[in-house]
Amino acid sequence: MGHLFGQKYDCRFGDIPLICMQQRKMFMEEKKIMTGGLEKSEILDKVATYYDDRLAIIEDVGKIKNNNAVRMDIFVVMLCRKGKGSVWVNDQSYDFKENDLLICLPNDILEHNVISADFQSSGFLMAPGYIFQLMSFRSRWNFKLYLETHPVFSLNAKEVEIFNQYFNLLRSKLRGEPCKYQKEVIDSLVQAFMYELGSSMERFMESEHSYFPYSSGNNLFQAFLDVLSSSYPKKRMVSVYADKLHVTPKYLSSVCKEVSRHTASEWINWYVMKDVEYQLKRTRKSIKEVANELEFPSLSFFGKYVKRYLGMSPREYREKLRDEIKNDEGRAE
Repeated sequence: MGHLFGQKYDCRFGDIPLICMQQRKMFMEEKKIMTGGLEKSEILDKVATYYDDRLAIIEDVGKIKNNNAVRMDIFVVMLCRKGKGSVWVNDQSYDFKENDLLICLPNDILEHNVISADFQSSGFLMAPGYIFQLMSFRSRWNFKLYLETHPVFSLNAKEVEIFNQYFNLLRSKLRGEPCKYQKEVIDSLVQAFMYELGSSMERFMESEHSYFPYSSGNNLFQAFLDVLSSSYPKKRMVSVYADKLHVTPKYLSSVCKEVSRHTASEWINWYVMKDVEYQLKRTRKSIKEVANELEFPSLSFFGKYVKRYLGMSPREYREKLRDEIKNDEGRAE
């Protein structure tokens, strides 16, 4: 068992184990990871009642017959209106039911697993650049970190009513005859919807995250997380991100430490290990192929890096998962 952020790192997000029985049975399956955006596609044609290069209105995602994983290039906001199901987000399974909201961030890997026959949904797909243009959340990184481990949460009756009001109005405006100030109207409605959504999320975050007033440090930290989380494969040198943000590595790391209590290197390692675990659990790639894809300089260096955080070599980690599969199957019999 290794250590990350100064704590034991045993493949968990908080109290949620990353390796549940269902995951173990699937970890060796080769998954073709597609890329999903707002470009014209067969999937969008099936589920979108409107879409352009900034925004899509989606309904009836049950029509999608696609078992491939999709690395999202967009924001996904979807409400379950009826029925229930489960979805995989970044290799973790989440259940959802009526009035649950799913939010996926750009670069999340999304797979839908099972949905009931009466499942109904509605929601939005939004280009990252479009959202960043409209929004100016204070401490936006709080929302990002929360959604890393809580992509599904339950709305109350009032929040569902508000969601439906915005959804119906935006759908009507986008599909109807455009007015003289069509862009301004749509932008204003989307912006208002996102602030309403942020207000709902704060209700869930109150007991888990602290809020920080806007500052140049918070702004820099948010920009760092944006660049880090959206890159693949991820560079492991602080200087790479500091150069992109036009600051020195020392200053970037000190700001990260001040704002989040963790250094820039610790954040980089946490995100890199998410990619490492996914590749080791969910693909049939050799360990050398994984190391090459994630741009490690050598197989030896990759092995030492993984052992530092998982407490075992990549090969031992895969063998451990195989043993757990056999044990689970034996208990099931």
